[in-house]
Amino acid sequence: MSVNRVTTGTVPEGPTGVRTPLRGRGAELAFIEERLDALGRGEGGIVRVEGPAGIGRSRILAEAAAAARRRGTRVFEGAADPDEHFVPLGPLLDGVLAGNGPLSGAVRLRDLATTPGQRFWLLQELADRLRETVRDGPLLVVLDDLQWCDDLTLLTFHTLAAGLSSHAILWLVAVRGGSVPSGVRTTLDRIRQAGARELVLGALGERATAQIAGDVLGAAPGPDVLRVARRAEGVPQLLVELLGSLREDGAVTVEDGVAGLAADPPAPRVLPSVVRRLDQLSDGARELVRTAACAGGPVTVALLAELLGRSPAALITAVQESLDAELLTESGDRLAFRHDLIREAVEAGLPLPLRRTLRGQAAEPPPGSAASPGAAPAGAAEAGSAGREDAAEAGRLRTAAAELAATAPARAADRSLKALELTAADAPERPRVIAETIPLLWQTGRAAQARELGASALANGGLGPEDEARIRLAMARLAVPFDFSEAARQARAGAALPGIPVDLRGRLLAMLAVGLSMAGEHAAAEQVAAEAWETAAAAGDRSAEATLTTVRSAVSFHRMDLTEAFRQAERAAALADALGVSTSLWVPEALWHALLSNTTGRFAEALAAAEEGIRITREQGRTAATRMWLMTRSRILLEAGRLADARADAEAASAAPDDPGPGNLADVTLRYVMLRVALHTDDRRTAREYAAEARRMRSDGAPVVRHFGSWMLALMADFEGRPDRAMAELDEVMTSPAADRPAYAGLVDPADAPVLVRLALRAGAHERAAQAVALAERRAVLNPGLTLLAATAAHARGLLDNDLAALLRAVRLYEDCPRALARASALEDAGRKLAATRTPDAVPYFDTALALYVSAGAGRDVARVRRRLRAAGVRRRPATAGLSDAWPELTAAELRVARLVAGGSTNRQVAEDLSLSPHTVGSHLRRAFTKLDVTSRGELARLFRHRDNGE
Repeated sequence: MSVNRVTTGTVPEGPTGVRTPLRGRGAELAFIEERLDALGRGEGGIVRVEGPAGIGRSRILAEAAAAARRRGTRVFEGAADPDEHFVPLGPLLDGVLAGNGPLSGAVRLRDLATTPGQRFWLLQELADRLRETVRDGPLLVVLDDLQWCDDLTLLTFHTLAAGLSSHAILWLVAVRGGSVPSGVRTTLDRIRQAGARELVLGALGERATAQIAGDVLGAAPGPDVLRVARRAEGVPQLLVELLGSLREDGAVTVEDGVAGLAADPPAPRVLPSVVRRLDQLSDGARELVRTAACAGGPVTVALLAELLGRSPAALITAVQESLDAELLTESGDRLAFRHDLIREAVEAGLPLPLRRTLRGQAAEPPPGSAASPGAAPAGAAEAGSAGREDAAEAGRLRTAAAELAATAPARAADRSLKALELTAADAPERPRVIAETIPLLWQTGRAAQARELGASALANGGLGPEDEARIRLAMARLAVPFDFSEAARQARAGAALPGIPVDLRGRLLAMLAVGLSMAGEHAAAEQVAAEAWETAAAAGDRSAEATLTTVRSAVSFHRMDLTEAFRQAERAAALADALGVSTSLWVPEALWHALLSNTTGRFAEALAAAEEGIRITREQGRTAATRMWLMTRSRILLEAGRLADARADAEAASAAPDDPGPGNLADVTLRYVMLRVALHTDDRRTAREYAAEARRMRSDGAPVVRHFGSWMLALMADFEGRPDRAMAELDEVMTSPAADRPAYAGLVDPADAPVLVRLALRAGAHERAAQAVALAERRAVLNPGLTLLAATAAHARGLLDNDLAALLRAVRLYEDCPRALARASALEDAGRKLAATRTPDAVPYFDTALALYVSAGAGRDVARVRRRLRAAGVRRRPATAGLSDAWPELTAAELRVARLVAGGSTNRQVAEDLSLSPHTVGSHLRRAFTKLDVTSRGELARLFRHRDNGE
């Protein structure tokens, strides 16, 4: 008889260091073999492998890839990572461009992936390359951890899989079960519709558990080992780590070929997989999970809030994040760990005194605390028919959705969808459930699903006037960000229905006024708003009043009465704030107030409002509103001369794959921003791409979108040195009916008045230049308290009259305005005028303009001012917008983000440290990767060590 303790080897391997066999997945491997057989016969397709964390999805994919290679099939393998989400198309490109036999054209494909606006060409190029590859034989494309893929990877995957379905390509993708981001959910729905086969991995049985125990311990498991092994509940990763920790602690003995446990085996240690998942959480979610672990069992949110010293509402984001990470799960009205082993591993990582204190506090909740045992689950059904049970449960879910809408819209949407599933197709309440669900889906980033739901209900017919009106109101609200004219159409059709309640008609008229106002049909919007105001007042509807107050503000803005516009905007925002976010009819009313503040030079106020809007909507999970705020902030940052930050926000807010409609709000914000940034930075390729978008905008049904498109095309023509063409692009705008003509005569910002004057003078259109000056001066006179308007008027007048005094007055006025690019332009124009007669006096003006342009990252403007300085006999040392000479490639914002990432911070941690959105962090980091020519965080860290240490 021999006795020895097993202490060698690593957790996922056997005692000799050899990878352990795959156990308990015979049926799944047989299915994979069948699909590979079919692939060999030229039959492609999609297989989706799904299961919870640790169940073995990646191992199944690895076995499939190995089996394919044994058959001589070419294999591309890619995997997503939660910290590499910022790399566009990274998971898929890593798969097809790495390894011994990468897809041809690697450099071209990577360039297309990292260049904004090249998605169409990237898809075409990838498709062509894959078609070429399969001419030589079948292909297996493996993509792991779909839930962490970026939007471009998701879009490319399901587009290619559908477009190449007739080719011998098998797409094998893995995704975790349960909650996934909306873009991933849309992708899964689309591949399911395309005929994807599903392979769902469940828990392992007793036999497989015993086999794995034998593999890990190097001996047949005894009864005591099997009892411990059962605690893993059939999850292979937990099982291997649990047994591995016991083995490494010397707690396993082998006697006569049977593995047993010592008399007093130590408690399991912290498990590596649990540590990794904790590290991926934000600080708030990590704190919540650790506190829950000390409670010992299922725990209410109320008790967690008490233990953390916070309100339950403040835990919304942390709770959702811990659920999404599959650490916690809902258990009735409580939160519980998915596996007790996970709870023990989390708790084991905390100091013992803290564990004991928290456990003691959790064991003694105050009287009346929600932590006390509650009643039976809400879903318990009373005796009766299945139909009555479903209807009752649907009613409870609708009530829960209404209660959650203000604080947890994603969960509210899920409950509303479930209520809809339980509501019979012919039930009289079904249309109302649809109308309730659409806004919740839209708010949480599922706009395409919302539109499909509403369009289907309207197409099926048979709706009564009130039901149809409610659905059209929901569709109008949904359409506002995507299609201004469609929003107005839906609202107008709903308001015209006979016999609908007065409050419902008032809301439809309010939405009609919003749609018309956003579309730029100002006269019609004002007329409808007057009627809607009477209807809303009769119904006592404060939500409609808040919306209509915003429309009144927009009308005042169009009339150039900015004092009244501000007064109404502030009143609208206050009304909406008092009512609560869930009652808003369209978008956050504060968003219009921020745009108005920015347009009139109140940069700090506008930026603070945008950042607060982003923070709050992110915490609430309101994806649609967050994107609107990001678009708004991109405009604010552009006009403040923070070009890199503006571009990052615009990219972060770019349309998701499931967005419906043309994206009118994106047209007048992020697409406009991207073109302006490209012009200032001399990025000709990007400028041409967004000029193409502007041409599409010129044919839009909304006048305001056409006006933006015209101004963008005029700027592009001027950039190309074609002033006559630039003025021709503005013909429609400047000759449109006065009632609907933009308040700035074709401009989208008052600071562009000098730009238009300069452009018109170059084209010899003196009359149009004089028209722009007259309007700028009238605007300044009507609003004497706004310095920006006075500055732009003086600047425009100085250009028209070639008057140095007016230009110098503009320079002085701009000193009090946070418009860096406008101020630099005035300085440059004053310097240019001075240089004609007093060259030395011009140099300080050029120098100050140069510094402002350099700080903004406006490379094209920098080059122009350098030429002016050289003409004046002065040469200046080149400077960059970076923080140090060691990093000339990066802007200040990019360097801040890259330095933190190089130091080991995750994207989420960087976002928290710098008060940015994770999308904005990803955008900065993606550009830093491209500029520095690195492809991983490890390379970035090495580069920082090399440069900062002077190695």
